[in-house]
Amino acid sequence: MQKMLRVPLLLALLSCLMLTPFLSQADESTGQTGVEQPVKVNASTELPALQKRLDSLKQRVSTAKADKQFTALNDDAQKLVSDADKLAVALAPQLTQVQAQLDVLGPAPAPGTLTETPQVISQRKQLNNSKTLLTAQIEQTKAIAVGAQNLSSQISGLRRDALKTQIALNTGSILSEKFWTPLLDPSDKDANRFSEFDSQVSDAWQQAWEDEWRFGTGFYLLLALGIGLFGRRALDAPINWILPRWLPQGRFRRSFLACFTTLSTMLTLGISMQLLCYIFTRLPDTSEQVLEFAGQLVELTYFSAIIAGLGIALLSNRHPTWRLPGIADPLAKTLASFPILLATFIFIFGTIEQLNALVGASIDATLFGNGLSALLVAINCLVAPIRVNRMRRKMRAEGEQTEARSTLAGIIHLIISLTAFVILLALLIGYIPLARFVTFELLWIGLVVSCLYLLIHFVVDLCESVFSPTTHSGKILKSTLSVNDRHLSLAATLFSAVGKTSLLLMAAVALLNGTFGTTTPLELLGKIVDIWGGKGLEGMSIIPAHAVNALLCLVIGWYVLRSTRRWLDNDFLPKTMMDRGLRASLVTLFTNVGYVLIIMLTLSMLGIEWNKLAWIVSALSVGIGFGLQEIVKNFISGLILLTERPVKVGDLVSISGVEGDIRRINVRATEIQLGDKSTVIVPNSQLISQNVRNATMGNAQGVATISLTFPLDIDPEQVRNLLLEAYTLHESILENPPPSVSFKELGPTGIVLSVTGYVNSPRMVSSTRSDLLYEILKMLRAANISLSQTQTMILEQPANKLSTAE
Repeated sequence: MQKMLRVPLLLALLSCLMLTPFLSQADESTGQTGVEQPVKVNASTELPALQKRLDSLKQRVSTAKADKQFTALNDDAQKLVSDADKLAVALAPQLTQVQAQLDVLGPAPAPGTLTETPQVISQRKQLNNSKTLLTAQIEQTKAIAVGAQNLSSQISGLRRDALKTQIALNTGSILSEKFWTPLLDPSDKDANRFSEFDSQVSDAWQQAWEDEWRFGTGFYLLLALGIGLFGRRALDAPINWILPRWLPQGRFRRSFLACFTTLSTMLTLGISMQLLCYIFTRLPDTSEQVLEFAGQLVELTYFSAIIAGLGIALLSNRHPTWRLPGIADPLAKTLASFPILLATFIFIFGTIEQLNALVGASIDATLFGNGLSALLVAINCLVAPIRVNRMRRKMRAEGEQTEARSTLAGIIHLIISLTAFVILLALLIGYIPLARFVTFELLWIGLVVSCLYLLIHFVVDLCESVFSPTTHSGKILKSTLSVNDRHLSLAATLFSAVGKTSLLLMAAVALLNGTFGTTTPLELLGKIVDIWGGKGLEGMSIIPAHAVNALLCLVIGWYVLRSTRRWLDNDFLPKTMMDRGLRASLVTLFTNVGYVLIIMLTLSMLGIEWNKLAWIVSALSVGIGFGLQEIVKNFISGLILLTERPVKVGDLVSISGVEGDIRRINVRATEIQLGDKSTVIVPNSQLISQNVRNATMGNAQGVATISLTFPLDIDPEQVRNLLLEAYTLHESILENPPPSVSFKELGPTGIVLSVTGYVNSPRMVSSTRSDLLYEILKMLRAANISLSQTQTMILEQPANKLSTAE
């Protein structure tokens, strides 16, 4: 039994002796001797520091807005990636060394076999713990590096998006070599990104021509080409046949044709592009990038097609007699190619810009696309007015008649030329984001204004056609509703005004919310982007959205209010049964409320919150207490006059010895026109606080009274009948109440008779009284009746003194 126990003990001792050199080597490799040990890195302290740097970068990125901030953050992110890679590289040899030591020790023996010494077991456990720790540290380091790299890519995207708001950032002139570098010498990253996307498109194209997809691909391709090239022309023939036969004669035909031309151009080109993109989107293996790019391409096509369609419709070179704007035929033919060129530029460079954003191209490539598109659009907008002016001069030289240019057309011409010049100047001095911003503002505002012009004509012409007494629809309305022509005219005016107002409001919303900071033209069509600010001129804080929104709100609001007031005053209210004073009061009240609303909207667009206007209210309170009492009192009095209407425009009033007609009630004062056409300005508060005689209030009648003195020897009845006859025969004297004669006085000088008659208005009293005096004198002379004369008595007194008394 003892011999059997000695054999395992001897074997264990022999194993320990054989492993002694290796254990010694393992001890040395783990740091006991330090001869072959690499430089150890204290990852337990460096890893938390790297993680803290990454978290700090993420917080700073969330608040960064300026280009300099994004540049510094990108540099810090790249530095963090480098530090994390260095730490991972430093930890890799330690992990390799530990793994080598574990390989020397070998795997742990199975239970029931050879028993290891406690030193070996402890050594293996320590090495396994070190391996686990080092593996976790390397994985964490790589995760930090990947996170920092992703953060760098995110910063690049944010910086590219920030260029949309930082319009005053100098990025370099288009004449510099840096601007053309993406085209002449693109970076490796951009080349790889575009090459990868190109390979995805190529794979989709090859798949589309495989056996199972070939027939559908050919069919959709031919159908797309047919619709795009010949679709609009195919629709022209039936519409030219339908318009003269189905639509009534008038201006509605030309506005309908213009709208149809715009829609047909947009739909044919848009559907054609949808069919082309469907060749790829129907495939099962098409990449997500290709699918996304196809959707963006369709939207961009619709946007560009609208611009081309509007240009073709407004110029109307195929139907010059139905052209909406008053443009001469030679000028329209000269401008025929410019809308198509403009739409083509927008489509090409909008596609490039979308592709840059899709593949994550560099900032330089993005700026190159933005600058080149702005350059071509500006050149197009400059060349068009130059060619038009040249053609006008040529027509005048040849004696041909040109169109009568309005002031509004001249202003539009000047604005387009100045805007194009600003774009070119911004590109030359290096403000490419500013040029891009102004370019898309010009495009969007031009598109909205053109659509508004076309749709307003369409709505007005449609209402006039539907409610015209000469059309079939107008005759049906007259017979069905039993209305007359005046009611139809009033309905046409009302419905056209409602339509124009709705279109103006939609246009205002589109102008205020559809621009400012969008990336591509298609985003102008479908997105409303809020801009919270940006750095201007490398230091100034510029918020373009708020400032431009406020300016547009002020201009549009003032124009809409002015146009609506003119429409109410001249078109709509005169067709109603309201009196002139009520119409004037309504127009004035509407105008005052409109101005208040415009001011409130403008302040809101500037970003001024009403809860932050306490200081303004306080300042106004102090101002009212010291110097604005009279102004506020007159303002409130003006509102009372407009609402209670004790006096109104057109009334004949008398106040403080001033008598005249009220011509206008303003916010602060009222204008009273006297008989000599001069005007007296009376503060509104006086009309409220003082006694005012309103001679025309309540449909007051005028009283024409004449008092005459006759001798004592006349026949009163004969004179009475004569006076009544004179009043009765005058056309202005009313029959009810009838004129009357009253015996006023009987004195030593004669008999005083007063005759009274009523006229329709106090304003007729003076002229009627004058006519009656002429007529009464004639009748008295014909009847040999004289008026009483002044009696004179002469008394003689001593001392040659005379006294005369009347």
